Parts: sequence; C-alpha cells; structure tokens
Amino acid sequence: MGDAHRIGVVGLGVISRAYLDTLVGHPRVRVTAVADLDAARSAAVAAEVPGVEALTVEELLRSPDVDTVLNLTVPAAHAEIALGAIGNRKNVYGEKPLTAGLADAHAVIEAATKAGVGVGCAPDTVLGTGVQTARAAVAAGSIGWPQFATAVMVTPGHERWHPNPDFYYTAGGGPLLDMGPYYLASLVHLLGPVRAVVGAAGRLRAERVIGSGPRAGERIPVEVDSHVSGVLEHVNGTLTTITTSFDGVATTAAPIEVHGERGSLTVPDPNRFDGEVRLFELGAARWRALPPSAGYVDGARGVGLLDFVTADERRAPRANGELALHVLETMSALLRSSAEGRRIELSTSAKAPVLVPLTAAEVWRGRAAS
Repeated sequence: MGDAHRIGVVGLGVISRAYLDTLVGHPRVRVTAVADLDAARSAAVAAEVPGVEALTVEELLRSPDVDTVLNLTVPAAHAEIALGAIGNRKNVYGEKPLTAGLADAHAVIEAATKAGVGVGCAPDTVLGTGVQTARAAVAAGSIGWPQFATAVMVTPGHERWHPNPDFYYTAGGGPLLDMGPYYLASLVHLLGPVRAVVGAAGRLRAERVIGSGPRAGERIPVEVDSHVSGVLEHVNGTLTTITTSFDGVATTAAPIEVHGERGSLTVPDPNRFDGEVRLFELGAARWRALPPSAGYVDGARGVGLLDFVTADERRAPRANGELALHVLETMSALLRSSAEGRRIELSTSAKAPVLVPLTAAEVWRGRAAS
C-alpha cells in the first residue's frame, strides 16, 4: 500500500458513496482525506474508513498526503476546486461536466498544462461493456460506414427522486449538461469528435416540485432550458440527432442507435456500464445480441479514476480532460446555437480514447491472483 496513489475526496453527496465503494480497499489507490462543506459528513466518512482524515476543503487541497483530488462537488463549484487542486500541483478528476461554463473549462485545462498535472473527468460508464462492445462492433465494420446516429434521453426530471434537486435547474444543470456527457462521450467513442452543431431548446415549465425527502412539496425555479435537441456533424461526416429532455414521461427509443450502410446497431443506456448491444444486418430477419467483447466487466463509478491514475506514457487516460472539454463545448454550442438560431462550428477536438479490452472485474478491481 505504500506505493498506492493517494486520493482526496471533495464533496460527499449522494454519488460519493459509489466512488468510495470502488476505491476503498483497492490495492492501486488509497483514500487518504475527505472534505465537505458539511463538516459532520466528513467526520462520518472518516470514522467509517480506516486511514482517512477529515479535513476542510482548503486543507485537503494543500495536503501533502494527496496526489489526486476527486472533485464530487456540484457543477457550479467544479472550476474552483479544480483550479485549487491544480494550484497545489495536484491532479484532479471530477464529476461531469468538467465545469459549469466553457471559459472556466479552458482555464482548468490551461492551468493543468502549465502546472504539468493531469485532468480527468467522468463519465466513466462509457468504459463499461455496453458502449465499448458497441464501439468494437463499429470499428470492426459490422454496420459498414456509420452514416447517421440518434441519441435520446427523456425523463420527467430528477426532482421526483432527488431530495435536493436545485442544481439540476440552475447554471451547469439541465438535461443536456447533466445527462448529455454520457451520450456525447459515447458518441465520441463510437464516431469520433464533433465539427459543428445546430441546436434548439426550450424551458417548458417555470418551476418544479420536489417529490421526496424533507423538502417534499417545495417548489424550485427552473433557470435553464429543460428540453434540448440538436444535430451534430462529426468530423468523419456522420450526422447524429440528439434529444435530451426533463419534460417527457417515457420513451421507447433506444438510448443510442448507429446506422450504417450494412447494418444498424443499438447501444444501451450510457448512464450504465453494461447492457445489451444489438445488431441488425442488412438482409437479416431480426436483431441479434452481441456478446460483450470490450470494456470493464461489471464496471462501477470510479473505474475511470482507476484508469486515470494507472495510465502512463504508453496509454493516455480514457476519461481525460481533452475529451471532457470537447464534450462541454459541444453542449455549450448546442445551447448557443439555439439562442442565436445558427450553426456553430467548434474550436476544440478530441481523439477517441483507446478501446478498453475486455477486462474481468477481478482484474480492474485489483483482486486477480498474481
């Protein structure tokens, strides 16, 4: 454990438990410190996990016992925490989106480059067997050249289940910035980067009602667009139509479909690590399921951070800052296109990360026999 990469966690909300379940006890990493604006939360986590110290945010960012800061704060705080970590010569790996605004995202990447530290960012669900198996099928030519794709995410809104859903409806929130990273990161894995976009968006309700927890029944304002649609022009010529909405009840549409000259492929929910990939080949009678052929088997939140801290000169991190910046610019451009009524060309790009080979759970969790 002496050589384990040291992780400090900032932000101990709902999602932190999933990360801790993955990281605590892994032989390649060690959670050394936690911090939250609610000191009682920090103390409770530190009491549960041996060797973890409860610190203030400022103390954790300066701690010599932290190599990488895991930033699990709300989107509005992503840039501040990331820049604080970078300013102390620490790597930072954060929840999506990279930051709430594009200017801040550029500042984070530029600061990290200057400081010589790394930036990683969720989602890492796209590294599971669902998206990676689909990517392997596209790369193998199973559908021929991918001509167009669709991506659909429709829900009634997170206020139904989240006890404190306010941030989903403020700057950095909304269906596109909240859920879009899963879909757009998947699309870059499958089809490569985006060259330009055209978007349309709307805000269909002025307020939402919290459906659970101690604030149930409380009304909260909607300050961002709650339905966003658009067309993405990929560099390779593929066109993707995307819809993300907090204003629908349900949909029968596949989360992602990719259509080529020789076949069509359905991709499972990119908010999950697994799921069935199905192929319908030209001339066939029905869809057929493809067995998992790539990805982290039984993936869990934090596998992207493990991938990040174990990367080296032979392989770049898959959940990297370059990809997160490109995804954020794509989303920002869709919203800007909607506001301005015109096609927007992007200034960033990103390489599709290296395919994840089919990796057994006991291997990536560090439990395989040596």
